[in-house]
Amino acid sequence: MNYTYRIYPTAEQQALILQWLETCRHLYNRCLRDLKDWMHARKCSLYSCSMIREYILSPDIPFPSYLEQKRQLTQWKQENPSYQEVHSQVTQDVVKRLHNTWEAFKARGFGFPRYKKYGKYQSFLFPQFKDNPKLRLT
Repeated sequence: MNYTYRIYPTAEQQALILQWLETCRHLYNRCLRDLKDWMHARKCSLYSCSMIREYILSPDIPFPSYLEQKRQLTQWKQENPSYQEVHSQVTQDVVKRLHNTWEAFKARGFGFPRYKKYGKYQSFLFPQFKDNPKLRLT
């Protein structure tokens, strides 16, 4: 059973929510960039790639799967302190959302996932609550 709650935040809370949404958007775009870099590095053979046009990664680097990127979140949070401000389950859901979009793209065969522009990442999800959910943004 899922519950959806309408909240009425104060101006300070609205600013914090917008900051969280932008952080989620940056994280989504970073994960998508890793996917694209991995794909472009394997697009042509090693001997026919242009060093100017193609970004070549080591062949030992595995595909940036959901679990791999979820593991990298801790490292990214150390590199970028704005990721630490957002709840960990929310950041994990951002990675999950991208990979759900990726799987849908592979099933359809068209509609490659796109980068999110400013203001286009409009929701985040807290997957679990222990008790009655009260969003404290202070």
